[in-house]
Parts: sequence; structure tokens; C-alpha cells
Amino acid sequence: MEIFERILGIILPVFIIIALGYGYARLRGESVRSDMTAVNRVSMDVLCPLLVFTALAAKDFDLAHNGTLILAGALISLGSGLLAWPVARMFGYDVRSFVPPMMYNNCGNMGLPLAMLAFGASALGSAVALFMACNLVYFSVGIKIIESGRKGHDGVHVSPWKFLANPMMISMIIGMAFAIVHVPLPAPLFMAMKMLGDACIPLMLFALGVRMMDVSLKSWHIGLVGAAVCPIAGLIIAWLLDHVFSLNPEQRGQMFLFASLPPAVFCFMVAEQYKQEPDKVASIVLLGNVAALVFVPIGLWMGLPN
Repeated sequence: MEIFERILGIILPVFIIIALGYGYARLRGESVRSDMTAVNRVSMDVLCPLLVFTALAAKDFDLAHNGTLILAGALISLGSGLLAWPVARMFGYDVRSFVPPMMYNNCGNMGLPLAMLAFGASALGSAVALFMACNLVYFSVGIKIIESGRKGHDGVHVSPWKFLANPMMISMIIGMAFAIVHVPLPAPLFMAMKMLGDACIPLMLFALGVRMMDVSLKSWHIGLVGAAVCPIAGLIIAWLLDHVFSLNPEQRGQMFLFASLPPAVFCFMVAEQYKQEPDKVASIVLLGNVAALVFVPIGLWMGLPN
């Protein structure tokens, strides 16, 4: 019973903030979109990159120590896409719509705060490492899947290296460099950057709730299937890796939490950009995040020490 009380204590604050964001959006209506535009831009261009950088550049982050966890995150993302492929074929879904969201889970908006609540502030570096692995897989393999068969038609071709130029990836690269060479920053500067970075966690959750206003249940069938396949495939791969990799209890818990997360809201934004059945991807995202109320506790139960 104690383990379930702990799980509730971890997930409830996260979903309460998401619900508050959704409630605010419902109350304010369409005007909330313009209100949140500037907040989202600051969060994605400044606050989140600072969160990532300070987590990787912190004195207690050991790149070698987290190497196996980074590999596990990449394999879970790739494996989830591999398991989702025959499911898409079986139900007659477009692979370009169904598979990429299975590979890119909500390890940013939802995963980072959940990891901090479950394992403490010291676990943020490991959670960012998983976030980095998932981004690398999605923006390389995932985008390639979306772009497949679209050249010369109405598709939008984007360089596979373009993702390296966004602030999040730049902060990851610089943070990794600091993690390798262990160059200390002046304490006041590091603390100021960390305070700004920490602010993005509740903002991301609130923005996730607001973003839920943009998705619908129009394509509920693919949404239900995707909501189940994403965490189930991730947990299957994590269970297999648990028998291969030697992870400490915290890393093992982080791996199972990561594996249980729903598809990221960002997948909907990418689908809109590529005009790749955004209504269907929206349903996958919406129902997936609702289903997280079931699958995230399962992931925590599988990963947390008794």
C-alpha cells in the first residue's frame, strides 16, 4: 500500500498542474493562445535550454555513469517504433502518422518533473540524459519516417541536421562538453542559470494543459490504439533491457518511468508542419496523455524499489 501512496504523491501534482492549465485555457477561450505564445517562446528558447545545460554541467552529473542509461533511452525509443510498425500495418494506419509518436514520448513536459518528484532533484541530470537520447532518435529516424515518400509532392523537406541548431540541442551539446571536461562555472552565474531553468518545469506542465485545447477526439480509434501501444511497447523494451543492462536502482526506476510516458505534444506540432494527418496524431496525443494516469503508475511500480 505504501508504494501506491508514493506513486500517487508523484503523479498527482503533475496532473493537477496540467489540469489547471487546461482549465485556464477553457476559461479564457481563444485569447489564451496569444497569452501563451510569448511564454512558450521564452520557455523553449531560454528556460528549458538552461534547465538542460545546468543539469548536464552540474558537478554531480557523470557522463560515463549515465552512458548505459542514455543507450537504454535510445533503444526504448527505437524499439517502440519497431513494435509499433506492425500494429500500424495491421490496422491500416499510415506508418508516417502512427510510428513517430510512438518513438517520441513526453519525456520533457511530463518526464522531467515526474523524475524529480520520484527520485529527487539529483536525478534531473539522468532524466535530461534520457530526454536527449529520445530527441536524437526522433529528430533523426522519426523525421526520416515522416518525410519518406513525400519528396516532389506536398511534403516539407527539412535537413536531418537542422534540429542541432535549435536552442535545446545547442544547450545539450554545450552541457555535454562541460560534463566531459568538468569546467566549473562561477557559483553565482550557475545558480542564476539554475533558478531560471527550474522555472520551466511548472511552466511546461501548465503549457501542456493549455495545448490540450488544440487536440480533439475526432479520430478516436487510432488515438486509443496509440495511447496503449506507446507505453506498452516502451515497457516491453525496458523489461528486456532490465535483464541485459546493470543499472543502479535509481537508473532502473528512471528507465521504467521513461518507458511508460505517453506520446509528446510536440508530435502534434510536427504533424501539422508536415500536414501528416494532424487530427489523428492529435487524438493519439490527447488519449495518450489521459492514459498516462494508468501507465505511469505501472511504470513507477515496475521501476521503484519495494
